Amino acid sequence: MDSLVDRFSRRIDYLRLAVTDRCNLRCIYCMPPEGVPHLDHGEILTYEEIIRFLKVAVRAGISKVRLTGGEPLVRRDVERLVAEISSLRPSLDLSLTTNGTLLASRAEQLASAGLKRVNVSIDSLDPDTYRHLTRGGDLNAVLDGVEAALEAGLHPVKINVVTLKHLNEEVEGFLDLVDRLPVYVRFIEYMSPCGAMDSSYFVSNAEIQARLMRREELQEAEPPPGAGPAKYYRFPGAKGLLGFISPVSSHFCPECNRLRLTADGKMKPCLFSREEVDIKGILRGGKGDEEILDAILCALERKPSDHGGVLSFTRRTMSQIGG
Repeated sequence: MDSLVDRFSRRIDYLRLAVTDRCNLRCIYCMPPEGVPHLDHGEILTYEEIIRFLKVAVRAGISKVRLTGGEPLVRRDVERLVAEISSLRPSLDLSLTTNGTLLASRAEQLASAGLKRVNVSIDSLDPDTYRHLTRGGDLNAVLDGVEAALEAGLHPVKINVVTLKHLNEEVEGFLDLVDRLPVYVRFIEYMSPCGAMDSSYFVSNAEIQARLMRREELQEAEPPPGAGPAKYYRFPGAKGLLGFISPVSSHFCPECNRLRLTADGKMKPCLFSREEVDIKGILRGGKGDEEILDAILCALERKPSDHGGVLSFTRRTMSQIGG
Protein backbone atom coordinates (compact mmCIF):
# COMPACT_ATOMS: atom_id res chain seq x y z
CA MET A 1 0.00 0.00 0.00
CA ASP A 2 1.52 3.34 -0.99
CA SER A 3 -1.48 5.67 -1.14
CA LEU A 4 -3.99 6.87 1.45
CA VAL A 5 -7.32 8.15 0.16
CA ASP A 6 -10.23 9.28 2.34
CA ARG A 7 -13.94 8.78 1.64
CA PHE A 8 -14.08 12.10 -0.24
CA SER A 9 -11.37 10.93 -2.67
CA ARG A 10 -8.74 13.24 -1.17
CA ARG A 11 -5.22 11.86 -1.22
CA ILE A 12 -3.78 12.07 2.30
CA ASP A 13 0.01 12.25 2.27
CA TYR A 14 0.87 14.81 4.96
CA LEU A 15 1.28 14.20 8.71
CA ARG A 16 1.67 16.97 11.29
CA LEU A 17 3.40 15.33 14.23
CA ALA A 18 3.51 17.08 17.62
CA VAL A 19 6.55 16.00 19.61
CA THR A 20 5.66 17.96 22.76
CA ASP A 21 2.81 19.95 24.27
CA ARG A 22 5.22 22.35 26.01
CA CYS A 23 6.18 25.80 24.78
CA ASN A 24 8.50 28.55 26.01
CA LEU A 25 6.10 31.29 24.85
CA ARG A 26 2.46 32.11 25.69
CA CYS A 27 1.11 33.58 22.47
CA ILE A 28 -2.19 35.26 23.19
CA TYR A 29 -4.17 33.47 20.47
CA CYS A 30 -2.72 30.07 21.33
CA MET A 31 -3.16 29.70 25.08
CA PRO A 32 -4.27 31.59 28.20
CA PRO A 33 -1.72 33.68 30.20
CA GLU A 34 -1.27 30.95 32.81
CA GLY A 35 -0.58 28.37 30.12
CA VAL A 36 -2.27 24.98 30.00
CA PRO A 37 -1.72 21.86 32.13
CA HIS A 38 1.21 19.86 30.82
CA LEU A 39 1.01 16.19 30.06
CA ASP A 40 3.08 13.90 32.26
CA HIS A 41 6.25 12.76 30.51
CA GLY A 42 4.96 9.19 30.49
CA GLU A 43 1.98 10.26 28.40
CA ILE A 44 4.15 11.62 25.59
CA LEU A 45 5.14 9.31 22.76
CA THR A 46 8.77 8.25 22.94
CA TYR A 47 11.02 8.70 19.93
CA GLU A 48 11.02 4.94 19.46
CA GLU A 49 7.22 4.89 19.38
CA ILE A 50 7.14 7.76 16.89
CA ILE A 51 9.55 5.96 14.57
CA ARG A 52 7.59 2.72 14.80
CA PHE A 53 4.40 4.54 13.85
CA LEU A 54 6.09 6.45 11.03
CA LYS A 55 7.50 3.29 9.47
CA VAL A 56 3.93 2.11 8.92
CA ALA A 57 2.60 5.55 7.92
CA VAL A 58 5.35 6.18 5.36
CA ARG A 59 4.86 2.75 3.79
CA ALA A 60 1.13 3.48 3.60
CA GLY A 61 1.60 6.75 1.70
CA ILE A 62 2.71 9.58 4.00
CA SER A 63 5.38 11.50 2.11
CA LYS A 64 5.43 14.75 4.11
CA VAL A 65 6.07 14.99 7.86
CA ARG A 66 6.08 18.25 9.80
CA LEU A 67 7.29 18.30 13.40
CA THR A 68 5.30 20.65 15.63
CA GLY A 69 4.57 21.22 19.30
CA GLY A 70 4.01 23.15 21.52
CA GLU A 71 7.49 24.23 20.58
CA PRO A 72 9.34 21.21 19.15
CA LEU A 73 12.79 22.57 19.97
CA VAL A 74 12.11 22.44 23.72
CA ARG A 75 12.12 18.65 23.52
CA ARG A 76 15.54 17.25 24.30
CA ASP A 77 17.64 15.79 21.48
CA VAL A 78 15.07 16.43 18.76
CA GLU A 79 17.92 16.32 16.24
CA ARG A 80 18.19 12.58 16.88
CA LEU A 81 14.53 12.18 16.01
CA VAL A 82 15.03 14.21 12.82
CA ALA A 83 17.92 11.95 11.81
CA GLU A 84 15.91 8.78 12.44
CA ILE A 85 12.90 10.05 10.51
CA SER A 86 15.00 11.20 7.56
CA SER A 87 16.59 7.74 7.35
CA LEU A 88 13.19 6.11 6.79
CA ARG A 89 13.07 7.37 3.20
CA PRO A 90 15.51 9.82 1.55
CA SER A 91 12.71 11.47 -0.41
CA LEU A 92 10.62 12.19 2.69
CA ASP A 93 9.73 15.88 2.93
CA LEU A 94 10.68 16.54 6.56
CA SER A 95 10.01 20.00 7.96
CA LEU A 96 9.51 21.75 11.29
CA THR A 97 7.39 24.60 12.64
CA THR A 98 8.97 26.64 15.43
CA ASN A 99 8.61 29.94 17.23
CA GLY A 100 12.28 30.45 16.37
CA THR A 101 13.52 31.41 19.84
CA LEU A 102 15.90 28.42 20.01
CA LEU A 103 16.62 28.10 16.31
CA ALA A 104 19.84 30.13 16.01
CA SER A 105 21.91 27.54 17.89
CA ARG A 106 20.14 24.51 16.39
CA ALA A 107 19.59 25.23 12.69
CA GLU A 108 22.88 23.77 11.46
CA GLN A 109 22.46 20.59 13.51
CA LEU A 110 18.89 20.15 12.30
CA ALA A 111 19.91 20.57 8.67
CA SER A 112 22.77 18.10 9.10
CA ALA A 113 20.33 15.61 10.64
CA GLY A 114 18.12 15.74 7.56
CA LEU A 115 15.62 18.53 8.12
CA LYS A 116 14.73 20.06 4.76
CA ARG A 117 12.80 23.23 5.61
CA VAL A 118 11.42 25.27 8.47
CA ASN A 119 8.48 27.56 9.27
CA VAL A 120 9.03 30.29 11.84
CA SER A 121 6.16 32.10 13.58
CA ILE A 122 6.71 35.87 13.71
CA ASP A 123 3.51 37.82 14.22
CA SER A 124 5.09 41.28 14.30
CA LEU A 125 8.38 42.92 13.39
CA ASP A 126 7.91 45.54 16.09
CA PRO A 127 9.78 44.30 19.20
CA ASP A 128 7.22 45.69 21.64
CA THR A 129 4.25 44.31 19.75
CA TYR A 130 5.98 40.95 19.37
CA ARG A 131 6.72 40.88 23.11
CA HIS A 132 3.07 41.65 23.86
CA LEU A 133 1.68 39.02 21.48
CA THR A 134 4.02 36.31 22.77
CA ARG A 135 3.92 37.46 26.39
CA GLY A 136 7.64 38.01 26.70
CA GLY A 137 9.30 36.82 23.48
CA ASP A 138 12.54 38.33 22.14
CA LEU A 139 12.15 39.29 18.48
CA ASN A 140 15.90 39.63 17.92
CA ALA A 141 16.48 36.02 18.98
CA VAL A 142 13.89 34.85 16.46
CA LEU A 143 15.34 36.93 13.62
CA ASP A 144 18.77 35.46 14.45
CA GLY A 145 17.14 32.05 14.07
CA VAL A 146 15.82 32.95 10.62
CA GLU A 147 19.31 34.05 9.52
CA ALA A 148 20.80 30.82 10.92
CA ALA A 149 18.24 28.71 9.06
CA LEU A 150 19.11 30.42 5.79
CA GLU A 151 22.83 29.95 6.41
CA ALA A 152 22.26 26.26 7.20
CA GLY A 153 20.65 25.74 3.80
CA LEU A 154 17.11 25.06 4.98
CA HIS A 155 14.84 25.92 2.08
CA PRO A 156 12.40 27.43 1.94
CA VAL A 157 12.36 29.37 5.19
CA LYS A 158 8.76 30.45 5.71
CA ILE A 159 7.55 33.12 8.12
CA ASN A 160 4.04 32.60 9.51
CA VAL A 161 2.15 35.76 10.50
CA VAL A 162 -1.25 35.45 12.23
CA THR A 163 -2.91 38.84 11.83
CA LEU A 164 -5.16 40.18 14.59
CA LYS A 165 -7.33 43.28 14.43
CA HIS A 166 -6.18 46.10 16.73
CA LEU A 167 -3.00 44.19 17.64
CA ASN A 168 -0.64 43.62 14.70
CA GLU A 169 -2.27 45.00 11.56
CA GLU A 170 0.83 47.09 10.74
CA VAL A 171 2.26 44.47 8.39
CA GLU A 172 4.09 46.71 5.92
CA GLY A 173 7.43 45.94 7.58
CA PHE A 174 7.28 42.42 6.17
CA LEU A 175 7.69 43.91 2.69
CA ASP A 176 11.14 45.05 3.75
CA LEU A 177 11.90 41.55 5.06
CA VAL A 178 11.08 39.81 1.75
CA ASP A 179 12.92 42.55 -0.09
CA ARG A 180 16.08 41.83 1.90
CA LEU A 181 15.95 38.07 2.51
CA PRO A 182 14.91 35.01 0.43
CA VAL A 183 12.10 34.13 2.84
CA TYR A 184 8.43 33.41 2.25
CA VAL A 185 6.15 35.47 4.47
CA ARG A 186 2.64 34.00 4.77
CA PHE A 187 -0.23 35.94 6.34
CA ILE A 188 -2.65 33.56 8.05
CA GLU A 189 -6.22 34.44 8.99
CA TYR A 190 -6.93 33.99 12.67
CA MET A 191 -9.18 31.16 13.70
CA SER A 192 -9.04 29.34 16.99
CA PRO A 193 -10.37 25.90 17.86
CA CYS A 194 -10.17 26.67 21.57
CA GLY A 195 -11.76 30.11 21.81
CA ALA A 196 -8.60 31.77 23.17
CA MET A 197 -9.77 35.01 21.55
CA ASP A 198 -13.07 36.08 20.07
CA SER A 199 -13.94 36.63 16.44
CA SER A 200 -13.70 40.42 16.73
CA TYR A 201 -9.94 40.02 16.23
CA PHE A 202 -10.43 38.52 12.77
CA VAL A 203 -8.79 40.29 9.83
CA SER A 204 -9.37 38.92 6.33
CA ASN A 205 -6.42 38.38 4.04
CA ALA A 206 -8.21 40.51 1.46
CA GLU A 207 -7.76 43.48 3.82
CA ILE A 208 -4.09 42.70 4.36
CA GLN A 209 -3.42 42.23 0.66
CA ALA A 210 -5.16 45.49 -0.21
CA ARG A 211 -3.03 47.32 2.36
CA LEU A 212 0.21 45.88 0.97
CA MET A 213 -0.75 46.65 -2.61
CA ARG A 214 -0.99 50.34 -1.76
CA ARG A 215 2.77 50.30 -1.49
CA GLU A 216 3.84 47.71 -4.04
CA GLU A 217 2.44 46.06 -7.15
CA LEU A 218 2.06 42.41 -6.19
CA GLN A 219 2.38 39.82 -8.95
CA GLU A 220 1.27 36.20 -8.73
CA ALA A 221 4.19 33.82 -8.20
CA GLU A 222 4.89 30.11 -8.44
CA PRO A 223 4.60 28.51 -5.00
CA PRO A 224 7.74 27.19 -3.27
CA PRO A 225 8.09 23.52 -2.16
CA GLY A 226 5.49 22.52 0.40
CA ALA A 227 3.31 25.52 -0.36
CA GLY A 228 0.13 23.83 0.84
CA PRO A 229 -2.93 26.08 0.68
CA ALA A 230 -1.04 29.38 0.41
CA LYS A 231 -1.34 31.66 -2.61
CA TYR A 232 1.93 33.45 -3.35
CA TYR A 233 2.88 36.84 -4.77
CA ARG A 234 6.07 38.77 -5.37
CA PHE A 235 6.88 42.41 -5.91
CA PRO A 236 9.59 43.60 -8.31
CA GLY A 237 13.16 43.07 -7.15
CA ALA A 238 12.27 41.23 -3.93
CA LYS A 239 14.32 38.20 -2.84
CA GLY A 240 11.37 36.53 -1.16
CA LEU A 241 7.64 36.02 -1.62
CA LEU A 242 4.44 37.01 0.14
CA GLY A 243 1.78 34.37 0.73
CA PHE A 244 -1.79 34.32 2.01
CA ILE A 245 -3.47 31.44 3.81
CA SER A 246 -7.20 32.07 4.18
CA PRO A 247 -8.90 29.28 6.16
CA VAL A 248 -11.89 31.48 7.08
CA SER A 249 -12.64 33.68 4.07
CA SER A 250 -11.69 31.03 1.51
CA HIS A 251 -11.33 27.74 3.29
CA PHE A 252 -9.51 24.91 1.55
CA CYS A 253 -11.05 21.81 3.13
CA PRO A 254 -11.80 20.18 -0.25
CA GLU A 255 -8.03 20.01 -0.86
CA CYS A 256 -7.02 18.97 2.67
CA ASN A 257 -4.30 16.31 2.55
CA ARG A 258 -3.34 15.97 6.21
CA LEU A 259 -3.70 14.05 9.41
CA ARG A 260 -2.41 15.11 12.84
CA LEU A 261 -0.79 13.11 15.62
CA THR A 262 -0.78 14.79 19.02
CA ALA A 263 2.13 14.53 21.44
CA ASP A 264 0.19 12.00 23.53
CA GLY A 265 -0.44 9.77 20.55
CA LYS A 266 -3.95 10.67 19.43
CA MET A 267 -4.57 10.92 15.70
CA LYS A 268 -6.89 13.74 14.68
CA PRO A 269 -8.50 13.59 11.24
CA CYS A 270 -9.30 17.34 11.38
CA LEU A 271 -7.79 20.22 13.35
CA PHE A 272 -11.21 21.23 14.69
CA SER A 273 -12.72 17.81 15.32
CA ARG A 274 -13.20 16.02 18.61
CA GLU A 275 -12.60 12.78 16.76
CA GLU A 276 -9.37 11.10 17.88
CA VAL A 277 -7.91 7.65 17.22
CA ASP A 278 -5.73 6.24 19.99
CA ILE A 279 -2.39 5.39 18.39
CA LYS A 280 -0.49 5.30 21.68
CA GLY A 281 -2.76 2.56 23.03
CA ILE A 282 -1.92 0.42 20.01
CA LEU A 283 1.81 1.11 20.25
CA ARG A 284 1.92 0.27 23.97
CA GLY A 285 -0.56 -2.55 23.80
CA GLY A 286 1.62 -5.06 22.02
CA LYS A 287 -0.20 -4.68 18.71
CA GLY A 288 1.41 -5.19 15.31
CA ASP A 289 1.87 -3.07 12.20
CA GLU A 290 -1.47 -4.21 10.81
CA GLU A 291 -3.29 -2.70 13.78
CA ILE A 292 -1.37 0.57 13.34
CA LEU A 293 -2.40 0.70 9.69
CA ASP A 294 -6.00 -0.09 10.62
CA ALA A 295 -5.96 2.89 13.02
CA ILE A 296 -4.70 5.19 10.27
CA LEU A 297 -7.45 3.96 7.97
CA CYS A 298 -9.97 4.51 10.79
CA ALA A 299 -8.84 8.14 11.04
CA LEU A 300 -9.34 8.51 7.28
CA GLU A 301 -12.90 7.22 7.62
CA ARG A 302 -13.59 9.86 10.28
CA LYS A 303 -12.12 12.75 8.31
CA PRO A 304 -14.97 15.23 7.63
CA SER A 305 -15.61 16.92 4.31
CA ASP A 306 -14.95 20.31 5.96
CA HIS A 307 -14.56 21.89 9.38
CA GLY A 308 -17.89 23.70 9.32
CA GLY A 309 -19.71 21.10 11.35
CA VAL A 310 -17.01 20.57 13.97
CA LEU A 311 -15.57 24.07 14.44
CA SER A 312 -16.79 24.69 18.00
CA PHE A 313 -16.38 21.27 19.53
CA THR A 314 -12.67 20.57 19.89
CA ARG A 315 -11.46 20.18 23.48
CA ARG A 316 -7.78 21.01 23.10
CA THR A 317 -5.96 24.31 22.68
CA MET A 318 -3.86 24.92 19.58
CA SER A 319 -0.66 24.20 21.50
CA GLN A 320 -2.07 20.84 22.61
CA ILE A 321 -3.12 19.86 19.09
CA GLY A 322 0.04 20.82 17.24
CA GLY A 323 -1.42 23.46 14.93
